[in-house]
Amino acid sequence: MGTVISIILAAVLTNNFITVKTYGICPFLGVSKKTQSAVGMGIAVTIVMALAVLITYPVYEYIMVAFDANGNEIYNFQFLEIIFFIFIIASLVQMLEKIIQKISPSLYNTMGIYLPLITTNCAVLGVTELVIGDMSQFLNGATMNLGWAVLYALFAGLGFTLVMIIMSGMRERLNYYKTPKALAGFPTAMITASFICMAFMVFTYITI
Repeated sequence: MGTVISIILAAVLTNNFITVKTYGICPFLGVSKKTQSAVGMGIAVTIVMALAVLITYPVYEYIMVAFDANGNEIYNFQFLEIIFFIFIIASLVQMLEKIIQKISPSLYNTMGIYLPLITTNCAVLGVTELVIGDMSQFLNGATMNLGWAVLYALFAGLGFTLVMIIMSGMRERLNYYKTPKALAGFPTAMITASFICMAFMVFTYITI
């Protein structure tokens, strides 16, 4: 149970992909003007993250990292992992894009170019790379496996969604106030993002 809590807190708060790792800043600033689009983007990224790890982790562990008869690792294909991962992520995004376009055309139009850009979202690629790296600090002695990897990816996506919703809520509220011309638009968004990041720094002191 301690491992589950540790992974959840790390993914959502202490190592949030936006506020701490600064991954996925493009959709964070571009799709956070309205809460509806922010929620839609967050859910889409969460789904892609979880599915991407569900596929890439076994591909890496059981195909790219091959074992010879003596149990020694043979690094034949690992240098291609990023290419493989991007191909898998791109396929998932294309599938998700078609589904959203069919189910909710309004959400599809709202997300615009940022939906296919999930393919190159460094947060998605980052989580697939992170789960095959050193996650011992979050596992409390447990052995890394597909279940932990997918759990981390799922809550990393939910952490991404949480920050998107906070950002969109603040930007919607700021629309009701008069802003100096020099700060209108993008400068205000950057200042708002900075305060959110500073607020999340508090969670870095959480210990399990």
